[in-house]
Amino acid sequence: MRSILMKYLAKFTTLSEEEQQAIIDDICVVEYKKGTILIRQGDIPTKCYFVLKGCIRQFSIDEAGKETTSNFYTEEQAASIFNYYRQDRSSPYTLACLEDCVLVVGNLDMEQDMFSKYAQLETMTRKMVEENLGEVQDEWSSFISSTPEERYKALMRRRPDLAERVPQHQLASYLGMTPESLSRIKRRIHEQDF
Repeated sequence: MRSILMKYLAKFTTLSEEEQQAIIDDICVVEYKKGTILIRQGDIPTKCYFVLKGCIRQFSIDEAGKETTSNFYTEEQAASIFNYYRQDRSSPYTLACLEDCVLVVGNLDMEQDMFSKYAQLETMTRKMVEENLGEVQDEWSSFISSTPEERYKALMRRRPDLAERVPQHQLASYLGMTPESLSRIKRRIHEQDF
């Protein structure tokens, strides 16, 4: 797992191998069982996560009790609630482990200490956030202008592993459709391929 992290650090920084190792030695890597809730909707977030292995689901439940999946985080993706610095700091989402997970766990209160100790870490974090934000903006633009079938096809191009890793009703929620609609789309695409 540490080699995955070293590769990721090298992608965003010019830190020497020794500096990367020092950062890795300072971070917290935790294993979580499938079903573990990392943060509940309404709680105040104090941690952020980076997935080394596994899948985290981000979802919310509205006042009527409807559950909506807004993201899945898999290997080499960061899962954070970015409202930490707002006055109302409660999380609008729940983060839950869909699989057994191995995660880097960051403490948001100690973030500045780590940035002071490792100057390039703040630059690396900013680059990671910028890359992630660009991807999210592109995905959102595509999502709102596409049909349900186009959304499913785009997901299969970008993240085909999710179809095998995520329950269909959660995948359908993520794509903004009912499980029945997703089944029809999958069946139609399968018939077109043959």
